[in-house]
Amino acid sequence: MKRTLMVAALLGAIGCGSALAQKEASSQLLGLIPMPAQVEVLDGSFALGGKATIAASSKDEKNVGSFIASILKGKGVKAKEISKKGATITLSINKTADSRFGDEGYVLTVNQSGVTITANAGAGLFYGAQTLMQLFPADKSAALSVPYVQIVDNPAFKWRGMMLDVSRHMMPVEFVKHYIDMLAQYKINTFHWHLTDDQGWRIEIKKYPKLAEISSKRKGTLVGWYGDYPSMKEFKFDGLEHGGYYTQKQIKEVVAYAAKRYITVVPEIEMPGHSVSVLAAYPELACKPGKYEVATYWGVFDDIVCPTEQTIKFFEDVLSEVIELFPSTYIHIGGDEAPKTVWKESQYVQDLMKREGITDVEKVQGWFNRRIEDFLKQHNRKLIGWDEILEGGISENATVMSWRGEKGGIEAANHGNDVVMSPASGAMYFDHAQGKVEYEPKGIGRREGNATLYRVYSYNPIPKEIAADKRQHILGAQANIWTEYITNPDAVNYVVYPRILALSESLWEPAEAKNWSDFTARMPKHFQKFEAMKLSYRIPEPFGLEQMDKKGTEFTITLSTPFEGATIRYTTDGSMPTANSDAYTGPISLKAPNGEKITFRAVTFLKDGRTSAPAEVVFNNGNGTK
Repeated sequence: MKRTLMVAALLGAIGCGSALAQKEASSQLLGLIPMPAQVEVLDGSFALGGKATIAASSKDEKNVGSFIASILKGKGVKAKEISKKGATITLSINKTADSRFGDEGYVLTVNQSGVTITANAGAGLFYGAQTLMQLFPADKSAALSVPYVQIVDNPAFKWRGMMLDVSRHMMPVEFVKHYIDMLAQYKINTFHWHLTDDQGWRIEIKKYPKLAEISSKRKGTLVGWYGDYPSMKEFKFDGLEHGGYYTQKQIKEVVAYAAKRYITVVPEIEMPGHSVSVLAAYPELACKPGKYEVATYWGVFDDIVCPTEQTIKFFEDVLSEVIELFPSTYIHIGGDEAPKTVWKESQYVQDLMKREGITDVEKVQGWFNRRIEDFLKQHNRKLIGWDEILEGGISENATVMSWRGEKGGIEAANHGNDVVMSPASGAMYFDHAQGKVEYEPKGIGRREGNATLYRVYSYNPIPKEIAADKRQHILGAQANIWTEYITNPDAVNYVVYPRILALSESLWEPAEAKNWSDFTARMPKHFQKFEAMKLSYRIPEPFGLEQMDKKGTEFTITLSTPFEGATIRYTTDGSMPTANSDAYTGPISLKAPNGEKITFRAVTFLKDGRTSAPAEVVFNNGNGTK
């Protein structure tokens, strides 16, 4: 769908201005993220008052109507559902599909008669409602009115995902629901739940009670960042038991909660690697007999399950219960980081290779994966795994989640397999630093500035190396949160907000429609919401340096911040800006003498005294640049 925008109400003020000026004016007015495909802003607004009626008949209409009513209640508006015309808000599933969009598209109309949302399916109706919620004033004390608009919208990608690792640090059920709520607000439709790993098993499996009794508990956790230790011998542990798991009742509760918000929950059960916690409870699944403990530190472990019939039966039993809990078409089997050290030494594996005609031990994992995939097929489910599953060979029906860069995803798509892009090097690892490492909390991946807000926004899931006739195999992309050093909900929120805004627009908008400056102009309303919700979000650096040319003689710097009443202060000598540094009041002109550099730094100072990390750049008039 072509992205267009019209601002009828502002044409007089703009005169014969450009389309860009119109879009900037619209951005200030609406503040929508992600930006819809087509927006027409008209003169006037519709006031809801203290009461509202919602027309809804079908199951999906009633579900979305109930959602809208709950939001309005929080804003002091009493809303009730009716099934007749003349309602304040009318929700309607098209009897004949609108050919302009699929199940997630919608039309939102606000005029003097009220609000109407139409869609082909419940998901589209829900996304139209989310857009409507963003049109409400951020200020709770303001009168509840909505500008007259005509919006036609549809996403660019089918898979718009976020993953949460609860193995390394388990998160409470109520927080998982909060996480789902925020995904829904920004039209993220897939919640990838990483439930098992070396450091803990977090899902109740009734046939194997030891997974809850033993595999869910580790006796301690590594203290500090593992890279600071000279060797593993020097590791120190806190000695505190970390445990917990979700009961099947809780799992059902979360899945149902997500379904009402049109979010698919994709469970991940790691195999054959990242399975030390399994071996702690069921050591008979190992190639080497012995005693195993749930891992207390991070990394990749040689101890993986043995590809025996007993192991396959174990995972089939586990997946049988998982399938009953999760209606998702996709079941994630992990498949990453599975060293074959113990397999190479195993006589059983050598005999298996001879029997199956396998000449490379790496291909044994492919054989194992296909056995699991055959089981999933029997239950009408699809296998998805990290890109390592390519190394052992995959079927044409397997889906690849590409995390080690985009290479695996490119290979898989060109081969005809569906792909979800999730590259650690492409800003899709939200546990990675959002800026310079010295200003950021520790994370398992310390790549400096690897996952900045700008890089997340700039990410395009479709690499140019993918053949034109294979691009439909890119389902979308996903951001991941690995929680080795993210120990509580506040820490999760810090890495999510505001990057979820950038992710949302990157996956809803086609690449050619994205505009960084316009995006940042729409952010203030969302930070007001984060403040009202008391979220522990990250305060972004001043915007404006991201796209600047750093080489030359003369430079003009234009900065902005999404915080009302904030002050940007800067220095040009490389020092850290303080409350006494020069305040930014307009574009800054700098001139670098020949062969010299200027180190520019800028910090946002909020009204309450909080500050951002510095935005910094080295301007260079000579050879080389930082």
